[in-house]
Amino acid sequence: MQTTDLPQAWEPAAVEAELYQGWVDAGYFTADSSSEKPPFTIVLPPPNVTGSLHMGHALNHTVMDALTRRKRMQGFEVLWLPGMDHAGIATQNVVERQLAGEGLSRHDLGREKFVERVWEWKAEYGGKILDQMRRLGDGIDWSRERFTMDEGLSRAVQTIFKQLFEDGLIYRAERIINWCPRCRTALSDIEVDHSDDDGELISIRYGDGDNAIVVATTRAETMLGDTAVAVHPEDERYKHLIGTYVVLPLTGREIPIVGDEHVDPEFGTGAVKVTPAHDPNDFEIGQRHSLPSITIMDEAAVITAHGPFLGLDRFEARPAVVAALRAEGRIVAEKRPYLHSVGHCSRCDTVVEPRLSMQWWVNVQPLAQAAGDAVRDGRTEVHPPELAKRYFDWVDNMHDWTISRQLWWGHRIPVWYGPNDKVVCVGPDEEPPTGDDWTQDPDVLDTWFSSALWPISTLGWPTKTSDLAKFYPTSVLSTGYDILFFWVARMMMFGLYAMDGVQPFDHIYLHGLIRDAQGKKMSKSRGNVIDPLDWLDRFGADATRFTLARGANPGSDMALAEEWAGGSRNFCTKLWNASRFALMNGATTAVDVPDRAELTDADRWILDQADALVSEVDTLFDDFQFAKLCDALYHFTWDLYCDWYLELAKVQIAEGGARANATRAVLGHVLDKVLRLLHPVIPFVTEVLWKSLTGKESIVITDWPTTSGATPDPDATRRVEGVQKLITEIRRFRADQGLKPGQKVPARLSGVDGAGLSAHASAVTALARLDAPGEAFEPSASLEVPLAGGTVTVELDLSGTVDLVAERKRLTKDLTAAEKELAQCEAKLGNPKFTDKAPADVVAKIQGRRDVAAAEIERITARIAALPAS
Repeated sequence: MQTTDLPQAWEPAAVEAELYQGWVDAGYFTADSSSEKPPFTIVLPPPNVTGSLHMGHALNHTVMDALTRRKRMQGFEVLWLPGMDHAGIATQNVVERQLAGEGLSRHDLGREKFVERVWEWKAEYGGKILDQMRRLGDGIDWSRERFTMDEGLSRAVQTIFKQLFEDGLIYRAERIINWCPRCRTALSDIEVDHSDDDGELISIRYGDGDNAIVVATTRAETMLGDTAVAVHPEDERYKHLIGTYVVLPLTGREIPIVGDEHVDPEFGTGAVKVTPAHDPNDFEIGQRHSLPSITIMDEAAVITAHGPFLGLDRFEARPAVVAALRAEGRIVAEKRPYLHSVGHCSRCDTVVEPRLSMQWWVNVQPLAQAAGDAVRDGRTEVHPPELAKRYFDWVDNMHDWTISRQLWWGHRIPVWYGPNDKVVCVGPDEEPPTGDDWTQDPDVLDTWFSSALWPISTLGWPTKTSDLAKFYPTSVLSTGYDILFFWVARMMMFGLYAMDGVQPFDHIYLHGLIRDAQGKKMSKSRGNVIDPLDWLDRFGADATRFTLARGANPGSDMALAEEWAGGSRNFCTKLWNASRFALMNGATTAVDVPDRAELTDADRWILDQADALVSEVDTLFDDFQFAKLCDALYHFTWDLYCDWYLELAKVQIAEGGARANATRAVLGHVLDKVLRLLHPVIPFVTEVLWKSLTGKESIVITDWPTTSGATPDPDATRRVEGVQKLITEIRRFRADQGLKPGQKVPARLSGVDGAGLSAHASAVTALARLDAPGEAFEPSASLEVPLAGGTVTVELDLSGTVDLVAERKRLTKDLTAAEKELAQCEAKLGNPKFTDKAPADVVAKIQGRRDVAAAEIERITARIAALPAS
């Protein structure tokens, strides 16, 4: 028996950090653009510089790391490129809060000093998520780390802006945008979170007498900016009013009544107030009817319209306007509370205000068309395929994209304004115009603008670098389906545009969101957020990763509970203990596995199962079926290798000689294969075990396992499955008789030869804890086990092996519990009030419980009757 230097227990905290740093120092994750190996590239979705690791990150990083580790083992030149996003609004808010604590604002510092302050903050506090990624085991090429405000990436941003501008795909226009009064900037749709909030619905009468018309609104204060009332042109109630005017209450202004097909005559009164400067739909109506746009609020959402409401915040103005309308007898109806959807700034939770504003826009129509075509013609595949429809729904109906932000932190728009309304867009190698009459646009670009360039800018574009030539297009984009529309589509648009129609990714893998064990969205307010760093501390990186990967079905949300992480830790422990046992019993890869003719059924069976596992895992990996491949690995490792083959191998090794040596080789070679298959998902424990097994440098750089090419032996499999069934049935019978697991009993087996299991008799007696029958053998119990080759009869002498008094007491207690369960179920099922009203699945569940209880009563009663008299 050989010994092993493995510690008795797997302690991840003691080794993970050192193992990871060793991998980095050895250069295992550093890609070589001059390599002749086929490339495999993933660019990390850049986390915000202000961010920290959350479970969504942990899931996505586990997926990407598993993909890249496997490809590296398969002989690909793997680049997994990391980096961070400058996160314009979020980062500026952090630094502004820091300044506020010092009694300062960004305006006190001025633009240049403020931007310097943000860079200082980044250097000191930004990027802690990168260290957390190391703890998870991310096999990332740290030598290529990028930041969206780096010089090279800034050059890419300026280049693409100039190209789009000159192609007429970037323009400046006054339109309705999402505006955050707290952050004082425009927001993209992705930066707006919608929630159902309590509000009020106020119905207001405009005009009097026959010309009176009633409109309803949740934002009464915006009526101060109304420039029309709109009705459907075919609505018989209002046809006669179209083209007439009505006096706008509180202002005395006359506004027209217009006919517009946008109005739904079935909703509310069928008439809507039109405020073009403060509602996107109203803006479109205003454009169609040449209505003026009256802005009634400033950037802080304070009323600027002259009159008694001047200077009031919008939420102060709302009740004041309603009170004034009530005083004039204009309020027809009030509904409170009124639940309706309200947009909030995702950074500060302020209610977003639609606002007419001059902004820079991207004309997305031709870009979105190209992005849709790339998926339609197969250049890029979406996984799972059913989510491609959601992708098309978005790119085929995309609105122009507002890209300017009223911030100081970010890529400043490279446009200068000069005398006589001159506008100059400056490229990266061009000098901006000089002179006092020239000023640069004060806005910066939406963070998503630079992020849309991530797959090309990180590889050096617009320069034709060796990295760009080798690693573009990238192989896989892995991300959550929730940003399919906002980030994925934009990368597709910019990548195809900049790279002459070459797609930025060959595959887009979309995973779901992580929810709690009850399927609810995780949120701090609910108190159900799970911190991955806590799991890393308590369960280790491997257990955390395996838990996440085992729940990762493409496109589906994942419920997560702490006990599942505990189960994954137990799996790692099982693997550790089994490997340690195998090593202590001489498992080796130093000796080739003998010819199959020299192997036992158990050896051939486990080798065939290992080959089948390799094929299954390869297929599932290629289809991004992480949950299924983890289940396959778990089942093989725990059930087949640990629970069965190790036990059968123990019996074979005890026989000594050539059979023992062959078994040691099979033990080692199958363990080697299992560890390599598991490595992409659980890299740390497999590294330690594999190095101990093989004595080689690292599992990170070894080859991915392949099938042996041997013809499977179905007869060996049938016989081994017969042995498993026989042992399982004997163990179950022993448990029913109240025998302790390690307690041996005399037994006689008949029919083993007929079942074709004569070669396995020693394994059956050893693993079922049976003794050979003596001369005075008197069987007191028996069971028959039908197998594929015939029935095996097992006779046992249980005399003196069971405490009959204790066993009768235990069984009587179990019988009472089963009878109580049966009575409760029958009482419910016999009650029409329950069966008539309860859902069908609930009734079926009670019926199932009743059947189980009845079967238990029958089993226990038979067992009590079979007990010898005490």
